[in-house]
Amino acid sequence: MKTTTLFVLSLLLVVSLPFFAAINYSITFTGSGASTTVGDVVVQNHTKGTTVTVPAGNVLNLSDEPNAVDQFSANDETIRVYPSFEEGKSMVSFFAKQSGVTQINVFGIDGRKTTGITTNLQEGINLFQLSLPKGSFAIQVSSKGFAYSAKMINQIGTQSRPEIVYISLEKSTTSATQKSKSSVFGTITMTYNTGDRLLYKGTSGNYITVVTDIPNTSKTINFDFTACTDGAGNNYKVVKIGTQTWMAENLKTTRYNDGTSIPYVTQSWYYLSTPAYCWYNNDANTYKNTYGALYNWYTVNTSKLAPIGWHVPTDDEWTILEYYLMDNGYNYDGTTKDNMTAKSLAATTDWITYTGTGVIGNDLSKNNSTGFSALPCGYRDDNDPFYDRGLSGYWWSSTGSMSYTSGAVGRSISASNSIVNRLDYSYYIYKASGFSVRCVKN
Repeated sequence: MKTTTLFVLSLLLVVSLPFFAAINYSITFTGSGASTTVGDVVVQNHTKGTTVTVPAGNVLNLSDEPNAVDQFSANDETIRVYPSFEEGKSMVSFFAKQSGVTQINVFGIDGRKTTGITTNLQEGINLFQLSLPKGSFAIQVSSKGFAYSAKMINQIGTQSRPEIVYISLEKSTTSATQKSKSSVFGTITMTYNTGDRLLYKGTSGNYITVVTDIPNTSKTINFDFTACTDGAGNNYKVVKIGTQTWMAENLKTTRYNDGTSIPYVTQSWYYLSTPAYCWYNNDANTYKNTYGALYNWYTVNTSKLAPIGWHVPTDDEWTILEYYLMDNGYNYDGTTKDNMTAKSLAATTDWITYTGTGVIGNDLSKNNSTGFSALPCGYRDDNDPFYDRGLSGYWWSSTGSMSYTSGAVGRSISASNSIVNRLDYSYYIYKASGFSVRCVKN
């Protein structure tokens, strides 16, 4: 008898270990600031180089064993489980193939019944709320004509007693006006391992906000939608990095924030000491929407270039960004010393390929862990020619050179390098040169 008991307990432990170890996080999305509604969310697993789109109103399920938990696509009329949809509360929905008395029971991993309910259901998709403690559970549904089972891991437990509460009939087979499951609580599953860095791009009308995170539990990602509209009416996506909120694309305005026009100059800028902008190679059709405009520093110095509520960053604000990245593991090798963060800022497209360790051009899929999305837009020399498209990107600060009245301070990154360069007069950077511009929120 003792031998049999030990065998059963050993088997239970062997079967249970993978279940306890499995990751099963539920990620929901909210909006705040300029908008509280969230449309589709594009999620990129930066570590794995994979991407999924989570439709509006749906839930993201992160799992290291996506087939181990009974999660189904939004069109499967079977059973779906949404762990920790709210604090200590989960959701389960299933398709009742016919009306009648149905039993729903929840068991702990030790086989003991945690809670249960017996109720009379209508045919169709029925939704229940589960209040459960933290832990791993098995859910069983049974009725005449159908039976389902599913597993779930509840990361955040409730303090109240365990219970199951009927919520609603979400989709009746006799009513075409009911919402389908695909539009309520649908689940999109993404493969995830501990330590993977995720990038979420949330949209709400004209607002686009990028958030990065390394999840270690079920949670809600909030998109702080921020108005970023320039004097010409262009809207920009934004990204929060540390304590700063940056534009996540280059400025392309042809007007100051008071509505007046910025001079468009295609001829030589060599003797120019007044504001001017242009497009790379003077080709708006090819470069405007992707790369933005190139501005001389005199345009930046008007203090009217940035959208209302934003400004061109100072040299010190660029430095704050650089130190935040270094201190928080954004170096290409994950270290927290030295300046090797260029890959974290660079976009995953357009850069020339290089083979050096940790450089931007080596495996573009590993770029852009910050969501900054910097592109190799090149620059306009003060003596006319355009240089470095595909190789480098250059951005102004609002800080003039401390040593030379004809120079100003900027930043650059290159496909062949892993560092962020601080540019001053010693790099032959003149105020009459044409650089890209990123703005930071006031």
